[in-house]
Amino acid sequence: MRIGYLVPQFPGQTHIFFWREVLALRERGVDVHLLSTRPPPPGLIAHDWSDEAMSETTYLGRMDPLAALGGLTRTLPRGLALWMMQEGPVFARDAGLMLSAAQQLLGYAREHALDHIHAHSCARAGLIAALARRMGGPAYSMTLHGPLSDYGAGQRFKWRGAAFATVITKKLLAEVEEELAGHLPPRIVVRAMGVDTEVLRRDTPYRPPEKGRPVRIFSCGRLNVVKGHQDLMAAMRRLLDQGVDVRLEIAGEDDDGGSGFRAELERTLKDLRLQDHVKLLGAIDAGAVRAKLLEAHVFALASWHEPLGVAYMEAMACGVPVIGTEAGGVPELIEDGRTGKLVPPKDPGALARAIRDLAGDPDKAQRLAEAGRAHVEAHFRASLGAETLIEEISRLTR
Repeated sequence: MRIGYLVPQFPGQTHIFFWREVLALRERGVDVHLLSTRPPPPGLIAHDWSDEAMSETTYLGRMDPLAALGGLTRTLPRGLALWMMQEGPVFARDAGLMLSAAQQLLGYAREHALDHIHAHSCARAGLIAALARRMGGPAYSMTLHGPLSDYGAGQRFKWRGAAFATVITKKLLAEVEEELAGHLPPRIVVRAMGVDTEVLRRDTPYRPPEKGRPVRIFSCGRLNVVKGHQDLMAAMRRLLDQGVDVRLEIAGEDDDGGSGFRAELERTLKDLRLQDHVKLLGAIDAGAVRAKLLEAHVFALASWHEPLGVAYMEAMACGVPVIGTEAGGVPELIEDGRTGKLVPPKDPGALARAIRDLAGDPDKAQRLAEAGRAHVEAHFRASLGAETLIEEISRLTR
């Protein structure tokens, strides 16, 4: 089986789960060809595997007027003009911009005899695969990682042409079925991206916070307002004012490589007088994330919106009790009081209470740590995503 694995701006700072899935596919004998729209900015190249991944990735973002013209010639007689009129000017613009990349993908697929293209996005990467298919290229599939509204125009065009699709939560499946009724592929599978539970595991037993010693908290996520890092900082200030000694480290960078939302978080840190208690680590590689998780007493992420949350999975796999928010699909991963704790988003007070509760109840912290690990190992292993792709692609040729 030879597949093209198309990921936008690869490898980004949160793309470790794509790399794990690629490795799992290769372990099962699949010939995986990495494809992307463009490389990430230098400030976001943080993984120890980034150079290897970039060296073998074919980037399709280069604008080629001749390729675009060839793509237009191939697609207009095959109904693209009608779709442009039906889906509106934004889709027409996006399709025009992606024709060159689609023509490049078509040429690559033919040169390497690819059996299938899987686009890990329903935005422009999905559009490239859909256009290449309309030009006569291989069948394609897509994964939806968040709300449809985040992935641009022309969703009916992208989904109608797909051989199958995967979505990461039941909540997103319900949204897709409601909004795209009549334009869906024959099969849609609920399958979250998973984590490598063999690598992300403890070498030594988890040790809960000890009375009279600082509570070590770790968080990991892009520096973006919707990740709620500012709420987590506000919770730290409350805990310190209440006499709870806390130390917070946040791994992740903004989408501008450090020149964007990071500056606002640094001002927040200064305004709350947290310089001695909170550190922004920037983008760090997967090995460093694992090390920080194994040192932590608690993992907390205060997202306002979160389709599911791979960062939560990584913490749970490492046997760290997690605190998350009742946002998006997170309740499909974390069961409050059993595999972790959930609080309302944008509520620093509730977040502080949850941290204080775990800090003061080592038995509960221990139970949540063990239950979280067992849950991820059973239902969110990286290998499950690879196995789903192999099964669904194989089904197409039966």
